[in-house]
Amino acid sequence: MTGRFTATARPTPTGVVLRFAGELDAAAAPEARRVIVGLVLERGQHLVLDLSGLAFCDSSGISALLAARNTAIAADAGIALVAVPPGLARTFALIGLAEAFATYPTVEDADSAWTARS
Repeated sequence: MTGRFTATARPTPTGVVLRFAGELDAAAAPEARRVIVGLVLERGQHLVLDLSGLAFCDSSGISALLAARNTAIAADAGIALVAVPPGLARTFALIGLAEAFATYPTVEDADSAWTARS
């Protein structure tokens, strides 16, 4: 998928899955942040950012992902990224953010790891 940005949140037994799709750029980052601010996370829950539909992410998008991380940390919750596009994974490695997020291939893998850890 390319083009129009969408953000969809859904509750899970372990917390919230937030799926981003389309292009997470300077035009879309305010919408991503609006959704992030509206998330309800409780202590011990897990925020999973599903990036499987993400076609593009610029520095504004990365800033939004970091805002989601900060939201999770403030709630004393965990955070993980799922299906990180290869270009974004490379950017994270280059700018030193590869260790800032746990990453998994699927939402199920992220939930299983969180459940096993809890």
